[in-house]
Amino acid sequence: MKIEGKNSVYEALHSDMTVNSLMCEKGNDGPIVQFARKKGVKITFVDKTVLDKTSAEGRHQGYIADVTDFGYCEIEDILATEHPFVVVLDDISDPHNFGSIIRVCECAGVDGIVVGRNHQVPVNETVVRCSAGATAHMKIARVTNVNNAIKQLQAAGVWVYALDMDGEEITEANLTGSVALVVGSEGKGIGRLTRELCDGVVSMRLCGKVNSLNASVACGIAVYEVVRQRAAEAKK
Repeated sequence: MKIEGKNSVYEALHSDMTVNSLMCEKGNDGPIVQFARKKGVKITFVDKTVLDKTSAEGRHQGYIADVTDFGYCEIEDILATEHPFVVVLDDISDPHNFGSIIRVCECAGVDGIVVGRNHQVPVNETVVRCSAGATAHMKIARVTNVNNAIKQLQAAGVWVYALDMDGEEITEANLTGSVALVVGSEGKGIGRLTRELCDGVVSMRLCGKVNSLNASVACGIAVYEVVRQRAAEAKK
């Protein structure tokens, strides 16, 4: 898999990901190149035109790295903490949304993300770029059946809440313990059976004329409500 851009390449080099090689624009000898040398990564210096032709989206910023494909984890790896904080994605098909969700989850200290196999976009080059390299630090479990994964989380003592309309206002729900938030797809939202399986439904107050939020924006607001509640609880 090829990843490009300063942030994505930097984070890959500073993580457990295996960087096989690095292609850089000629004349570049900055911190990324220097750190890659220390790690023994094979570095090739090329003209910008070569990078432009190699780049998938033309946003390489002078760096394209070849890395091993993303290594998914198991749900048990995510649960290996005292009070797990999990995000479950129900068929997010847009790689830009997926990357943004990974980025905000990593920033908020989410322990891991659970995704399905069938209608969920995998971690690819676009997802890595949109996450600004956060994929290098986020545990992501890829499962055959999201509903079975929710049951597994519940069996481990995690309270699972669907992020959907017509639920309890999220600021009123108790999200201080082991918690998972389920975020639905951009088009159809959370599936009926998945919603019914959750322990509760939480919603955000919308004050304008548009009645929905982008999946990554909604996820960002929700995970930081969990952060807010946990911080307030810790001060008691």
